[in-house]
Amino acid sequence: MNLQLMEEIIKLMGHEPISARNGAEGIELALNEKPDLILMDIQMPGINGLEAMRRIKSDPLTSHIPILALTAMAMKGDEERLLGEGFDDYISKPIRLHDVTEKIGRWLRNA
Repeated sequence: MNLQLMEEIIKLMGHEPISARNGAEGIELALNEKPDLILMDIQMPGINGLEAMRRIKSDPLTSHIPILALTAMAMKGDEERLLGEGFDDYISKPIRLHDVTEKIGRWLRNA
């Protein structure tokens, strides 16, 4: 449900989303498609978002792609921890339209 919502928001912003259903697929898509921005859910089946982000950032072909953590981890310190792990930005769930559009817009302006 969150994936469909994010796809619709991205489309309404005038961008074309591509989606992965798990971490391994996300890594493969990043390598093959080299998107301008990645929204990475932390809790995915198989390879989780943290490990997927590490693999994408460790590859010279994809290390420049900004990756935003998308997570229900919204406890005090979670944002700082995820940014410290290597994510470029952080979006907490439940998704707030203004926050999502502002952060996507900011990162895509810089792309």
